Amino acid sequence: MNEKLSRPQFNQMDTTEKQTLMESLAARYNMTFLDLHTFDRWGQSCTTGIFKKDGREFVFVPGDTVTLGWEQFAVGLNQESREELEYLFREWEMERDPEEMIRESMAPVRQAAIGPMLVGRELEELCWEPVKMDDPRLTAHPDWLKEFRDFAWSDSSSLTLHQSARIERTEDGFHTWIYHCTDYDALLAGLEKQGLSLPTADEWAYLCGGGCRTLFPWGDGLDYSMRLRWFEDMDEDENRPYDMEEPNFFGLSIAYDPYMREVVQADRLTTCGGDGGCNICGGLGPFLGFLPCSPHCKPEVQEDKELNGDYDFYRPIIRVENHD
Repeated sequence: MNEKLSRPQFNQMDTTEKQTLMESLAARYNMTFLDLHTFDRWGQSCTTGIFKKDGREFVFVPGDTVTLGWEQFAVGLNQESREELEYLFREWEMERDPEEMIRESMAPVRQAAIGPMLVGRELEELCWEPVKMDDPRLTAHPDWLKEFRDFAWSDSSSLTLHQSARIERTEDGFHTWIYHCTDYDALLAGLEKQGLSLPTADEWAYLCGGGCRTLFPWGDGLDYSMRLRWFEDMDEDENRPYDMEEPNFFGLSIAYDPYMREVVQADRLTTCGGDGGCNICGGLGPFLGFLPCSPHCKPEVQEDKELNGDYDFYRPIIRVENHD
């Protein structure tokens, strides 16, 4: 690896050097370099470049050799997490050691050499194509349009017709989408045409945890002072993101919603960063609800290749090749 592109060296470079390096990456990958920004969160920080290409924002993430996976607490559960799990064990009439139960969901501890990448800052939707209301593919379905009309008169903010069409009410009117069945191979091929990839499970774990040895990037327990999606209602007028959605130490919005599975590159359709909401839906509470968002959680190999536009999302990356 070009030394400058690995985290220990990259973090020691001065602003002028970083600026030059970022401008050369922008030229090489045909991107617009926006600026250098310092992302500082959960005890890790990185001053890196933000780029734009085809309407997406990317950040440069330096490579590193890190330990991934989990087998024991680095610090130990905080009191609230321990109480939550003890309550569940009593409900289930189970004698369990929390550490042992958590370990069953975690990937084994391993060393991984992660290369430098340009990484999409936001998760992107799959299968849904934005369309105009008069799109012939919509108007060909009078039953959809009737549902849309009923929705327009209702108080709801959105309506989804399962794997067919969707409409959302926003301040500037209605937005509509239609659904396309897509599979894993088609996603990979489409990204490759654009010079993009998906992160592997190891790369994803690094982007999410940065090599942290705790269960979550901020510690071993859940931080209940955070505003957590699905467990805290927003005030109507509050449009700010939930805490875990805010950019992490690499500037990425990652692993913030257990309902959203991030598709990663593997031999078969594999996801990280969420379980499609299974634990939350099963009433298992915030700690186990968010456990699948741990960077160390076992990647989930899905049974078929069909992507689910309601639960599967993707994050495009570009692996930075070595040019000394």
